[in-house]
Amino acid sequence: MIHVPGSLVQARGREWVVLPESTDDLLVLRPLGGADREVAGISLPLEGADVRPAAFDLPDPAHPGDYRSCRLLRDAVRLGFRSSAGPFRSFGRIAVEPRPYQLVPLLMALKLDPVRLLIADDVGIGKTIEAALVARELLDRGEVRRLAVLCPPHLAEQWQAELAEKFHIEAELVLPGTVSRLERGTAAGQSLFDIYPFVVVSTEYIKSSRRRDEFARACPELVIVDEAHTCAFSAENRGGRHLRHELIKRLAADPSRHLLLVTATPHSGDEGAFRSLLGLLRRDFAELPADLTGPAMESSRRDVALHMVQRRRADIREYLGAGTVFPGREEAEATYSLTDEYRKLFEAVLAYARERVQDETGTLHQQRIRWWSALALLRSLASSPAAATATLRTRSITLEAADAGQADALGEQSVLDLDDVENGDTLDVAPGGLDDASATAEVEAEVGAETDSPASAPRKRLLALARRAEALRGPKTDAKLARAIELVKKLLDDGYNPILFCRFIPTAEYVADELRAALPKDVEVAAVTGALPPAEREIRIAGLGEQPKRVLVATDCLSEGINLQEQFDAVVHYDLSWNPTRHEQREGRVDRYGQPSATVRAVTYYGVDNQIDGLVLDVLLRKHKTIRSSLGISVPLPANTGDVVQALMNGLLLRSQPELPRGGQMALFDWTEEIAKGLHAEWDNVTARERQSRTLFAQRTIKPENVAQEWHAAQAAVGGGVDVARFVEDVTVGHGGMVLHKLRHVELVLPEVRALREAAGDRDRVRACFELPAPNGVTYLTRTHPVIEGLASYVMQAALDPLLGGVARRCDAIRTQAVKIRTTLLLVRLRYHIVETRQVSGNLSGLTTEMLAEDCQVLGFTGAPAAAQWLAKDEVEALLAAEPSGNLVAQQATDFIQRVVDGMEHLQPALVVAAEARGQELLDAHRRVRAAGRIKGVKHEVRAHLPPDVLGVYVLLPLAL
Repeated sequence: MIHVPGSLVQARGREWVVLPESTDDLLVLRPLGGADREVAGISLPLEGADVRPAAFDLPDPAHPGDYRSCRLLRDAVRLGFRSSAGPFRSFGRIAVEPRPYQLVPLLMALKLDPVRLLIADDVGIGKTIEAALVARELLDRGEVRRLAVLCPPHLAEQWQAELAEKFHIEAELVLPGTVSRLERGTAAGQSLFDIYPFVVVSTEYIKSSRRRDEFARACPELVIVDEAHTCAFSAENRGGRHLRHELIKRLAADPSRHLLLVTATPHSGDEGAFRSLLGLLRRDFAELPADLTGPAMESSRRDVALHMVQRRRADIREYLGAGTVFPGREEAEATYSLTDEYRKLFEAVLAYARERVQDETGTLHQQRIRWWSALALLRSLASSPAAATATLRTRSITLEAADAGQADALGEQSVLDLDDVENGDTLDVAPGGLDDASATAEVEAEVGAETDSPASAPRKRLLALARRAEALRGPKTDAKLARAIELVKKLLDDGYNPILFCRFIPTAEYVADELRAALPKDVEVAAVTGALPPAEREIRIAGLGEQPKRVLVATDCLSEGINLQEQFDAVVHYDLSWNPTRHEQREGRVDRYGQPSATVRAVTYYGVDNQIDGLVLDVLLRKHKTIRSSLGISVPLPANTGDVVQALMNGLLLRSQPELPRGGQMALFDWTEEIAKGLHAEWDNVTARERQSRTLFAQRTIKPENVAQEWHAAQAAVGGGVDVARFVEDVTVGHGGMVLHKLRHVELVLPEVRALREAAGDRDRVRACFELPAPNGVTYLTRTHPVIEGLASYVMQAALDPLLGGVARRCDAIRTQAVKIRTTLLLVRLRYHIVETRQVSGNLSGLTTEMLAEDCQVLGFTGAPAAAQWLAKDEVEALLAAEPSGNLVAQQATDFIQRVVDGMEHLQPALVVAAEARGQELLDAHRRVRAAGRIKGVKHEVRAHLPPDVLGVYVLLPLAL
């Protein structure tokens, strides 16, 4: 290649930097001082004659600026870098500032080849950021060129958005609804995975044998598996879980494939399942014993610790002194008592349910249909009159089953709250309670109920109960709703924006309608359920989030997936989940990093005289909460949730109970004590193992001082939130605008400079902050945000072209008390060509990857250029804040600058030495963080483009001179 990456060329009337993507026939160029959006390509066969090597001119002393120029230009150049220097190749491209603790998985990954890592940090810590950071780094190092994210379908769009917005990875969604469009561009025998380098794939879609064969053949080199616990193998494996495990196991069988497993719950109480996850990282891990404690297992512990990180919030809250703000959680319980009318209906439905369950006639298949239909009736009635009415008038979904096993599967999916749902979303439609195979549509059932045949008797009874349930709608007769309205009003008065989680769609819509009628007109209420496609859910939530006072009523379609911490800060469990993990997932939507409120509130809401709530609360939820309080994390139920719930409900339905208790909360039945005792003992054992696991894998193999070293090096190379804030204020004030400092953000009053307002989206005011969490209505500005990118580009271009009238200029001279002797600061831009060569079988020259790294340094010296005495780095940094203390006429400033420019030939040797020394630092850092010494046959070389570009010359004069 004639023009190597990092070199300067002149073409089309301007100067450009050659980028690594260039080939022998195509130059990929970025304008000098321009942004990534201005990258262009030049065909050498067509325009090659007009492309010439270019050199960077020295500053013109005739156009001095003011005292802010050096720091402002330095910040603009550094924030504009995308191929930045420093230990990590990716930090110049990401639109998020990782917390120090989020570097730990990255550093772990870079010590492995292939990268095989289980990221099992607690809910809300930022596992998506950690995994995507590893992916972006491997891409920018040229070690991988393609990426696939495997996740449940309801998480696909969130992954796509996170990758695009924060990591500039434009991934295609591979879902049942998108595949046809994607495949239209494929040729015969070609897979869509051959065409699209970055994909987010529904695990449910790709797990079938036909599709997984195609995916395994064309699978990218790097795979991220989200919710990896749903891909674990266990003795009870069946259906979707088994297929998912087989798929991931097949992908992991490729010894060169990089694999990131992401889950907050690697332990489910099933040691076999946990070992199967470890076995995907390294095959021999699957054979490790359950107990890894003791001196004899130290080697095994170390081996596993190289591949697994598992931390609680307490482990990272003050990591490296960088306080990570998590909200405090206030937990409360609220209760209601059934009205007399509702209690009588409950007793009638319970009596009917018992009769149907205790009926032993018919086949096992028919008995299981009756059992699930009865359970559906009780659960929907406990939820709301709306859900009860819909269930009482609808055929049971289990009637579609061909046998008893299929009836159980459908019943579990529609009535229980399972961790592993085939389609990714919890089924939140009313489950149906008509268990008679002759019952068809609702209208037909209503008409058929008028006959006197024995078969019609159950239908007549259910339809009568449905009419009674319909009459109970509204706060006068529905005490659960009435008390919930009071709770929501109190939360709003306390400044919270709550989410009410319901089990069924009819309940969510009913509660939302009633809240709209009962709450003040300035409160916006919306319902989001599984009836809406995922994209529509996000649109509705975004619209609701713009309202000052808002309430969201949702089903568990939102308990995983969309993060809601920016819009909401309280959760009310309107319907208790029958799975304790689901409660944690609901609360985790708002209780996570990035929550702007100091405190979130979680309300467990239940009926004191509702036997359904009593069983679930006493046996499952309170035990779960106790464990979480003591351990600091949630521990999943050690047994199958469905089996436990079925055992509890069997006791309720198969034992006579004359009527619901009145008054206080019911005591546990005698028959529940045995179930609870055994379950809680096993749960305690799992908790002890989990505490041990957290101790073993909290990641102490990566020393904090090593993380601090790379963290500070990365910040110095690309700039952090503090640098962005200073730059924005310097630009705004320097051009005549104002910066109004508020409690947790700033308000920028932009000057009437067209280019600056265009960079801010044609706004004259911007409310901004520079660290998370961002208050509502405030824009979080990172170094790659379009506003910052636009400001940096304008400052740089205005410095290169004095006619644009920018504040930052390439030269200046001032008198200041900050120096005692004439001191000169040189702003230099360093460009490096990084070449990585891997030995590949059958290729004598190896596989070469080229990368560009750019750096910006301020060097300083005292005296004349011919006798320069160079300053230490910390001395130079302090001088960037120097302010003028005396007057200096323009001609004098020009003369002092001219002397330095004229003496540049005396300074060039020192600049070359500095550039080469910085290049060696870059090479050492590149090798250090990728200390995967197991990467055999890999060589790195860093070539500096010399001489360095001198962007600025700034002379500081003492007052006495």
